[in-house]
Amino acid sequence: LTFMFLLHVFQYTRVWIPDTEDVWKAAEIVKDYKEGDPVLRLKLEDETPLEYPVGPKSNPLPFLRNPDILVGENDLTALSYLHEPAVLHNLRVRFLESNAIYTYCGIVLVAINPYEQLQIYGEEVINAYSGQNMGDMDPHIFAVAEEAYKQMARDEKNQSIIVSGESGAGKTVSAKYAMRFFATVGGSASDTNVEDKVLASSPIMEAIGNAKTTRNDNSSRFGKYIQIGFNRHYHIIGANMRTYLLEKSRVVFQAEDERNYHIFYQLCASASLPEFKDLALTSAEDFTYTSLGENIFIEGVNDAEDFKKTREAFTLLGKSHDQNSIFKVIASILHLGNVEICSDRDGESCHIARKDVHLQHFCNLLGVELQQMEHWLCHRKLATTSETYVKTMSTKQATNARDALAKHIYARMFDWIVEHINLSLQTSTKQHSFIGVLDIYGFETFEVNSFEQFCINYANEKLQQQFNSHVFKLEQEEYMKEQIPWTLIDFADNQPCIDLIEARLGILDLLDEECKVPKGTDQNWAQKLYNKHSSSAHFQKPRMSNISFIIIHFADKVSQGLLHQLFDEFQLVADLFSDKDDVTPAKSARVNVRALKTVPKAPNKEHRKTVGHQFRTSLHLLMDTLNATTPHYVRCIKPNDFKEAFSFDSRRAVQQLRACGVLETIRISAAGYPSRWTYPDFFNRYRVLMKKSDMTTADKKLVCKNLLETLIKEPDMFQFGKTKIFFRAGQVAYLEKLRTDRFRSACIKIQKTVRGWLQRIRYRKIRKMAVTLQRYGRGYMARRYADFLRQTRAAIICQKQCRMVRERREFLRVRRAVVTIQAYAKGMFTRRIYQEFLLHHKAMIIQKNVRGWMQRKQFRRARNAAITIQCAFRRMHAKRQLKQLKIEARSAEHLKKLNTGMENKIVQLQRKMDDQSKELRTQNEQLQTVNTSLGSEVNKLQKQLELLRSEQEDGGQVRSLEEELEHLRKELEEAHALRNKMEEEHINEKMDLTQVGEGDRPTDTLPFIDGCVCVSEEVSSVSLQSELDKERERYQNLLKEFSRLEQRYDNLKEEMSLNKPGHTRNPSNQSSLESDSNYPSVSTSEIGDTEDSIQLVDEMGIDKAAMDISLFMKLQKRVRELEQERKKLQLTVEKMEELAKRKVTEQGFIRGQETADLAYNNLKRQELESENKKLKNDLNELRKTVAERASQNSSSNELQDSYNLLLSQLKSANEELDARKEEVLILRTQIETDSTPVVNNSKEPVDKEEALKAYHGLCDNHQDWCYLNEDGELGLAYQGLKQVARLLEAQLQTQSRQHKDELEALHTQIELLKGDIEDKQEKLSYMMSLSPEAQVEYSVQQEITRLTNDNLDLKELVEKLEKNERKLKKQLKIYMKKVQELEAAQAAAQSSRSKPELIRQVTVQRKEKDFEGMLEYNKENEALLVKTLINDIRPNNVSGTVPCLPAYILFMCIRHADYINDDQKVESLLTSTINAIKKVLKKNNDDFEMTSFWLANTSRLLHCLKQYSGEEAFMTQNTSKQNEHCLKNFDLAEYRQVLSDLSIQIYQQLIKVAEGIIQPMIVSAMLESESIPSLAGVKPMGYRNRSSSMDMDADGPTSYTLQALIKQLGQFHNIMRDHGLDPEIIGQAVRQLFHCINAVTLNNLLLRKDVCSWSTGMQLRYNTSQLEEWLRGNNLYQSKAAATLEPIIQAAQLLQVKKKTSQDAEAICALCTALTMQQIVKILNLYTPLNEFEERVTVSFIRNIQNRLQERNDPPQLLLDTKHTFPVLFPYSPSALSLEMLHIPASLNIDFLVRV
Repeated sequence: LTFMFLLHVFQYTRVWIPDTEDVWKAAEIVKDYKEGDPVLRLKLEDETPLEYPVGPKSNPLPFLRNPDILVGENDLTALSYLHEPAVLHNLRVRFLESNAIYTYCGIVLVAINPYEQLQIYGEEVINAYSGQNMGDMDPHIFAVAEEAYKQMARDEKNQSIIVSGESGAGKTVSAKYAMRFFATVGGSASDTNVEDKVLASSPIMEAIGNAKTTRNDNSSRFGKYIQIGFNRHYHIIGANMRTYLLEKSRVVFQAEDERNYHIFYQLCASASLPEFKDLALTSAEDFTYTSLGENIFIEGVNDAEDFKKTREAFTLLGKSHDQNSIFKVIASILHLGNVEICSDRDGESCHIARKDVHLQHFCNLLGVELQQMEHWLCHRKLATTSETYVKTMSTKQATNARDALAKHIYARMFDWIVEHINLSLQTSTKQHSFIGVLDIYGFETFEVNSFEQFCINYANEKLQQQFNSHVFKLEQEEYMKEQIPWTLIDFADNQPCIDLIEARLGILDLLDEECKVPKGTDQNWAQKLYNKHSSSAHFQKPRMSNISFIIIHFADKVSQGLLHQLFDEFQLVADLFSDKDDVTPAKSARVNVRALKTVPKAPNKEHRKTVGHQFRTSLHLLMDTLNATTPHYVRCIKPNDFKEAFSFDSRRAVQQLRACGVLETIRISAAGYPSRWTYPDFFNRYRVLMKKSDMTTADKKLVCKNLLETLIKEPDMFQFGKTKIFFRAGQVAYLEKLRTDRFRSACIKIQKTVRGWLQRIRYRKIRKMAVTLQRYGRGYMARRYADFLRQTRAAIICQKQCRMVRERREFLRVRRAVVTIQAYAKGMFTRRIYQEFLLHHKAMIIQKNVRGWMQRKQFRRARNAAITIQCAFRRMHAKRQLKQLKIEARSAEHLKKLNTGMENKIVQLQRKMDDQSKELRTQNEQLQTVNTSLGSEVNKLQKQLELLRSEQEDGGQVRSLEEELEHLRKELEEAHALRNKMEEEHINEKMDLTQVGEGDRPTDTLPFIDGCVCVSEEVSSVSLQSELDKERERYQNLLKEFSRLEQRYDNLKEEMSLNKPGHTRNPSNQSSLESDSNYPSVSTSEIGDTEDSIQLVDEMGIDKAAMDISLFMKLQKRVRELEQERKKLQLTVEKMEELAKRKVTEQGFIRGQETADLAYNNLKRQELESENKKLKNDLNELRKTVAERASQNSSSNELQDSYNLLLSQLKSANEELDARKEEVLILRTQIETDSTPVVNNSKEPVDKEEALKAYHGLCDNHQDWCYLNEDGELGLAYQGLKQVARLLEAQLQTQSRQHKDELEALHTQIELLKGDIEDKQEKLSYMMSLSPEAQVEYSVQQEITRLTNDNLDLKELVEKLEKNERKLKKQLKIYMKKVQELEAAQAAAQSSRSKPELIRQVTVQRKEKDFEGMLEYNKENEALLVKTLINDIRPNNVSGTVPCLPAYILFMCIRHADYINDDQKVESLLTSTINAIKKVLKKNNDDFEMTSFWLANTSRLLHCLKQYSGEEAFMTQNTSKQNEHCLKNFDLAEYRQVLSDLSIQIYQQLIKVAEGIIQPMIVSAMLESESIPSLAGVKPMGYRNRSSSMDMDADGPTSYTLQALIKQLGQFHNIMRDHGLDPEIIGQAVRQLFHCINAVTLNNLLLRKDVCSWSTGMQLRYNTSQLEEWLRGNNLYQSKAAATLEPIIQAAQLLQVKKKTSQDAEAICALCTALTMQQIVKILNLYTPLNEFEERVTVSFIRNIQNRLQERNDPPQLLLDTKHTFPVLFPYSPSALSLEMLHIPASLNIDFLVRV
């Protein structure tokens, strides 16, 4: 760095002096210094005097300090004086006072580890930085990532982010956040979730590559370079990882208080899991390799939980099957470290203990032979050209060999995991570009430096060389672009140091050569280095050592001595793992470990590559990659070695700043022109130094040139470029001093004038106050005397009244006591008399009851005796009559009387029965054919359903999305039900409160109770309203997610249809609403149309029919009905089987009776069918007859009489027919049962067919009858007796069966009661064992359980009844409609028939029919209607008509479909309408006007469906004519819900489009544009405002003013208002847009230091007031939009208020209620004075604010959620427009619609 020599240094100049503790210390010159003075007199900040010696050679003048206004800058290059103390102080101030961990230093982002979790990495922060230029926002890792992403997209060049730093500086975290930014901004376009896999690789690599060190609890012990690939649309498609220099020595050795790699401890912590029992692991303390650091735990880290995350990451990357193999390898390494190697007596050999458990586990886990492993762990092999020798090893050699094997196994496993992670992140898509993230170690130096430190420093030398050349290149490009004369800047080139390491015969070559020597030593290698490189300027030999050397790196000197650390790579490891392409040790197959064959191998250079050679090759490959990309640098700084939060150690920070190249950047920048100003910024900042004559020139560039030539005399101190002015170091500070002096002189003048004016005002005010005080004092004295007189008089009156009251109270007390004594005495005597009377009365009642009981007992005894005598006599008389009847029944005459004429009737009925049996067979055959056809159709439908399911299963994504859609639908239904429930509860509670308020209450307490009720009602309503808003917001968020998934589902379906060859889908056939299945249409003919639907499916084809929602629902319902019928049939079959088993054991007679019952039922069914047909025919004939007679008769009364007469005749005929039919059925049953033949000695039951055959045989064969009796009388008598006996036995069997069933039911009921009694007894015993309080609680709990169950049962019953009620109401509406139509038709017929004939001819004039507000269209024109009104219409086509005209036309069409009772037409039109609206919105997804137009029409259609629904709640504001237009047949409530959801989706799209339009305008209009001219001040900007951060293809970043933003809001408002959108919805939309303005503005304010100033607060408050004025001008102030601006208004006030004392802190806490504590503290930390007269906010003031705000429960996030959406509410807004008055313009071309 160049030192600032001054010839004269004046008093009060502030400087930096060196310090041993703080590196640099601030001081101030107390005496002028002249050239040649030996000392410089200084004063430290603590007022300590100091004499600082100076000299031209030994001790130069100290560095100058920057002005306070420049301290804390975002970019170090913006400082006027660029040197080490200025950089260190700026970082310290930002880190400790502002808690800012990021700072720019030219092209480098300096990141200081805070050792604390900060809320600055959320998704809202990513969104805030996305799309922003590099210098527009505060420094952040996201800004660097956005710069890389933007340059990749703009320049189409690969990018690299190089993250470096010491261990514990935060490199891994910074790289992780950079990758998270790319995963969020450049997320994959498909559903492959590549970004999640990229992020999932971090837990795995941290587990196997990170460890605890003394400096860091999660230190990366390897370097990695991750390439994130992007496609042409810049979405992530894959990634690739390269690793460098894994620290293998940590596997076998850890220093004190350090740990091995995390994976070992994670696996040991989870060893108790059942899947890890085979690993035989215990605690990490039991293993040598994990217990060397003596501390196996990390504070605040749960290894078991981290292990779960590691396994989840493996599963996400598709490596769940390989996890067990990896864990086996890790466990085997731990067991290998515990293998005990014992020394033999000679000391030259060793052996392994017998039955070593750990060696057995090692062999089992890796699948190698135990004996071979025991042998080769203690022996080694020497191979020559002729033979091979096996030689023993000492204990030390064997231990080294064992450790070498462990390290190599772990290294190979590490490489294998990295390789397979890369395979998981690969993609088949072609990579267009990539962004690489390099997480690599910084420069390191320790007391003992290993080979790892050597390679680390070697890599940093290469990176520093690349960094220097890149910085130099950027400086040169900047100067050339601005056409500044370029002078070569000398920068340190470290190529000689790199040549020392990697050139031919360099350190690495000599190291490789010595490693290949069989007995290489450190001495030999060091001697070679001394001989070869002793002349190098970067190489030194230590004084006290012959085996080490010193390398002078660019950052520091490092002592190295490391040959012995490399020998382990070339012993047993080289024999076991000869090539990297061998099979990895994770394989479970058993391996033979044996000596190599004696066959000599040809020498192969690539066979044994040393670690140094491998690292050099990989480093060259890395540098080639970095040189081919555009680099971005992140330098991580470790602020202290104790991991303390926000603690800054200056010495450690300076050491790292020197090592990481930050100071080199400063040096290169300071060598040229570090301060750069654009001409407009310079003019605005320093125009106070100009004269009035200079301001007349319009050319600002010329004005700036003239000013600088006047102020700065040396021309070399500045240069004029094309767009900027370049200054040497210190010149900006000089200009700031001049500006401050000018302001100071102006302030003195202003103060002088203002103070005089204030004193004069003060004198006048004091004089006026004195006069006023005198006047008021005299008045006060007079009033006080008057008060004294009044008080004296009042005291006398009070005394008089008090004495009177005292005496009166005494008198009343005595009188009250006397009255009380008398009352008690009288009461005592009265109660005694009453008790005596009561005793006498009770005795009389007892006597009366006893005498009555005795008389009743005597009467019952006499009555029972009489009844017994009567029963005995009647029984005797009945026996005699029964005996006489039996004798008469046996006589033949009686039987003849019974059976006279029956034979002929039986024959006739038999013939009729034969005919009907034939008909029954034919009908049964027809029924079987119908059942067969139905079964085939069901099978066909099932096959088609399976085919559809198989097609859907081909796309797993479609199925998963359908499941997710179903889940979201359920959540939507639950939310809707919950919302209705909450609204009902709110209404009920409000009614209860109203009733309470109107109840009877005393008149004196009425106002108080009214007030309490009102307050409680208001509180409850507010709480319920907030809960309702939350539920509505949740419901609408779910709906938003549902629409997003629905859109995604449609896209996937389109992709699948495009990907399937030979299969295309017509878009017009697709269903619009995937959600329609949740809202099935209300169809009255749904059940009856099922067969037609099946036929329609066959005609249309399964693809087309599947897209018809209603048809699909009918098919589903038919399938469910068939399934229910199948279950019923199955149950019937099971019951029949049980009955058959039961009947096998019964007697044959019982079967005969069942057969008779079956025959009776069949006959009854056939008879009823035939009678039904006959009755239908008769009824039709009667109707025809009535119609004919009605036409003949001229009088309607005669028609009515004849009609009633015919009805009565028909009724009597039907009654007579029913009686005859029952008689015939009984006779047929008797015939079928009598036809069963009785075979002697046979008790088996007989079939129905056999009984009929036997009966025909008896009728035909007269010989058998004659055999019984010649005239047949005896046979008939026998048959009659048999029939009677059978009937009696059948009745007896039926009664016995019923008795059995009743017994079984009673037994079951008894068992249930027994169980209930036992349960209650158990509960009773349990309750008795409890305490009394517990008994009460237990009983209450049981009662609650019982009541809950009863309540659930009642709810189910109520739901069933409500469902039946709705169904009956719908049917009733349909029947009423049909009755009305029938009555209207009859009335029309009667009027047409009753026309009188006119003699003369009259011309009949047709009246014009009234328009009823309906539009009729043919079914074929539905597609044309939808296309004309929705697809092809534009808002300007209907701009001159009624707003929402398409909605009115569609509703009029729906009304006509409802009028003609066509449910299919209603359903089809609504479905097509919703489909078309969705397609139009999808096509115009970024058109605000189209979205607003269809939001207005959809909401209007929804309001029309409500207004004309016929529900009383929506008819209160209708006219009588509008009530006549209500829907008659259909309830479209479910479609109203669908339209409501669609309206919400359109509203969300409208907000999205509007936010996308205004979001680029917000920051520029609210924060950057000068709404108040000449108010904003400009501060010097740093290197980050360079042109490479801007888009050079355009003219520059577009600047918007506040007027442009307000104009755009006005356009939105005018469009929504012109389209007829409801004012409430417009207000909600404006409120949402104002929330977006507030969130974006506040987020930018919180992330930009340059706008946190007093002037910006003034501008911001003015801008918000303009927005509020716009709200008032458009009558939108009541829409809660102004309330959304409250946070940014308070932020503006916070920037303006005083921030100094504790009273100020209290005022700020009371003022900023809409801001969180984090936001207030952030603004105070960012507050930046624009000139020297403002003061910074002190740290103590900020701490005071924090302490006062601790009680707040603010959310932890810093930024506002810009994507938050308020729940939208569509209030019911009926239309005053009458449908019959609506005019349809001819320009719409809908002539096919007919007005009805």
